[in-house]
Amino acid sequence: MTRRSGPWLAVTAPLLALTLGLAACGDDSGGSGGSDEGSNAPDGELSEAGKLVPEDIRQDGTLTVGTDATYAPNEFLDDDGTTIVGMDVDLFDAVATELNLETDYQSADFGSIIAGANSGKYDVGVSSFTINEERKLEVNMVSYFSAGTQWAAAKGNPKNVDPNSPCGLVVAVQANTVQDQEDLPPKVKACQAEGETLQVQQYEGQDQATSALVSGKADAMLADSPVVSYAVQQTGGEIETVGEVYDAAPYGYVIPMDDPELADAIQMALTTLAEDGTYDKVLEKWGQGDGAIDDFAVNP
Repeated sequence: MTRRSGPWLAVTAPLLALTLGLAACGDDSGGSGGSDEGSNAPDGELSEAGKLVPEDIRQDGTLTVGTDATYAPNEFLDDDGTTIVGMDVDLFDAVATELNLETDYQSADFGSIIAGANSGKYDVGVSSFTINEERKLEVNMVSYFSAGTQWAAAKGNPKNVDPNSPCGLVVAVQANTVQDQEDLPPKVKACQAEGETLQVQQYEGQDQATSALVSGKADAMLADSPVVSYAVQQTGGEIETVGEVYDAAPYGYVIPMDDPELADAIQMALTTLAEDGTYDKVLEKWGQGDGAIDDFAVNP
């Protein structure tokens, strides 16, 4: 896995500010945020993308969206502690509007969203999902952004963190992310083969992983590049990036495997938003223009 003014409250301690600002709902029962610009429009008023939306969703008029709201600046809780905001939210709201639909965001544990989509709990998962072959076996995915992996350490890098030589470190990561499942396991095995250790601390939310680094509980953390760069800004320089961004890959919206028409509709809506400039405006608003892509695809 792969967030303008953030949700951070005016407090003096950087760690407290980070913890409050990135606090997640922690369960998948509540909903918040969402667009109110969609409409159950007659066929003659629908956009070309809107005409591809399955009839049952079109009649309902709302897309229920599962998201893990701990991943600033992509998706996180606003100052009120309830409303889900972020780059992903703004962009998908624009997609939904192009489809003549509204959005209803539901906070969820990241690892539960794909199953929730396939069970019918969510129409779409929007939560900085890196597209990979394993996920494409479970759901349809529509590419919309590109991000890589970035490491971070405490200011001044007192533990001499080197992403290419991590043995001996204690590293914080959000569970079920690409970094947790694909990046770190071979590094752990390589360290063990050298008679050393690489201790991985897995956290349910990225806010918790970042807090572990800020507090000194962990020596380093790794996450999607936009998330790490935003965390550096929001902690006031308490942490810093180390090493280069690597393994860039596209993010994808998660759509149930049995709903390919909705995936096609979302892909067409993204293409329209890129053509009219909305796509670039949303990314620039959040300082994420470097992650723009120009080829939106279903299951690339």
